[in-house]
Amino acid sequence: MQKTFVLHTLCALLALVALVSAAAQPPKVRKGLTEEQEIGGVQHPRLLPSRDFVALEEELETRFWHDKAQTILADKLASHKKLNENRAKNVIMFLGDGMSVHTIAATRAFLGDSNKQVYFEKFPYLGLSKTYAVNERTPDSASTATAYLSGVKANYGTIGVNAQVERADCVRGADASTHTQSIAQWAQEAGKWAGLVTTARVTHASPAGVYAHTAERNWEHDGLITDSGCSSELNMDIARQLVEWSVGRDLRVIMGGGRSYFRDHTMHDEEGNKGLRNDGRDLIKDWQEDKSNRGAKGEYVWSLKGLRETDLNKTDYLLGLFDASHLPYHGDRKRSHLEYAEPSLSDMTESAIKLLRRNDEGYFLFVESGRIDMAHHATLAHKALEDTEQFAAAVKLARDLTNEEDTLIVVTSDHSHTMSINGYPYRRQNIFSLAPNLAEDELPFTILSYANGPGSTANTYSASTGRVDLSHVDTTSADFRFQATVPLSSETHGAEDVAVFASGPYEHLFTGNYEQSSIPAMMAFAANMGPFSKDKLNE
Repeated sequence: MQKTFVLHTLCALLALVALVSAAAQPPKVRKGLTEEQEIGGVQHPRLLPSRDFVALEEELETRFWHDKAQTILADKLASHKKLNENRAKNVIMFLGDGMSVHTIAATRAFLGDSNKQVYFEKFPYLGLSKTYAVNERTPDSASTATAYLSGVKANYGTIGVNAQVERADCVRGADASTHTQSIAQWAQEAGKWAGLVTTARVTHASPAGVYAHTAERNWEHDGLITDSGCSSELNMDIARQLVEWSVGRDLRVIMGGGRSYFRDHTMHDEEGNKGLRNDGRDLIKDWQEDKSNRGAKGEYVWSLKGLRETDLNKTDYLLGLFDASHLPYHGDRKRSHLEYAEPSLSDMTESAIKLLRRNDEGYFLFVESGRIDMAHHATLAHKALEDTEQFAAAVKLARDLTNEEDTLIVVTSDHSHTMSINGYPYRRQNIFSLAPNLAEDELPFTILSYANGPGSTANTYSASTGRVDLSHVDTTSADFRFQATVPLSSETHGAEDVAVFASGPYEHLFTGNYEQSSIPAMMAFAANMGPFSKDKLNE
């Protein structure tokens, strides 16, 4: 018995010595392979072919790829023969909040294959914008909204003010000399109508960039200002600015969520939700009274039914607040049976265009898919791609309802996220599934993953067992939190450039790499309005 124990112990020690020795030696090269080839095999492993993969017959032929390239080349040559230099009567800006280039690429796979195109990828011109804030490399939706709507880079967390204002500066933010003008204001001054549509609260950072000026993006109602130790009289909250200040007051279309931010905490909305304000105000009622006092017909709606019953041909102003806070994720509208209760982004976009196009002078419309960003923060990649798909559908609807000859459509994002497409997934493999190759710990990993976020503690690492084995987990569930390297309660933004797609008058201006703050300048030039109209340029 003792001899057996000694023998086993000796074998274990010899094995340990062998492991240490192997680790200290350079990697062995398999017979017939150079060291470079060996390393390349590790970096780019050959995986077993997917049994589900069936090659498209045409993709096996050289001629197919040449013909495809010929078609793309012909389209590019045709678009350069005659540049569209018409003046844009209308400008529609679509913002996919947090819609990184990775998000767009993953959405192609979500649509069925890597050779698919997300609708706006078909636009003839594409560029990249640099998203940094004045005081931060990685920006937020507030500083970026100031950039792409007013043409001024600002500090993180501030909206509609220049970089003289630091975040939450009660005094400097209230100084009108620091306030920037948005392209919505330029449009209004040019006789055009303006409006906004969002799946977030209408007081949230991105839509607030259309009309608001504040040192703190979180000051959406008065109570949040006093909670910060500032005066809600010196610093007007964002909801009040929307109803009382000139740009917000004159917006012809306002649609999104956020009812609770417009009513006092002693009041309840149409679905029984309590308000959040502390000043006793009902700003929705105030909005209605303002329109009546001006002799205009203002319609307030809070449901999809109400929106559909509104006669857009007889409505001068439309306020649609369809949720107490943000609207639901697009996929959850069906999963939670809300598709007949709350409008989709496409529903709101269609109504907005039909109302705004009644103005003979044209319009500016801002449309945001706000919940792409929120899904990424939660590492809910499935929901982020569902919302991106719906966002693309809204862009297509807008392009179908308008004319390329007089309507410029610009599609972009405010910032990126840390999601990446990794591993070596098979062609047409479900983008939400596990990569076909195992990690060195012999455990699987997800094709989509984040550099940080709540998916780390949920589905990546366990304090007791180490890396989580996802072999028997349904990673395709809409509520699955994708794997993340660094544990954080909320995943962070990324700092890299985002794409800009353009179709319509002066679409060719949007190529190249440029500051995000150049976007409203190019849109304004196309529409000949504001400080970038032709007669105000330094030519």
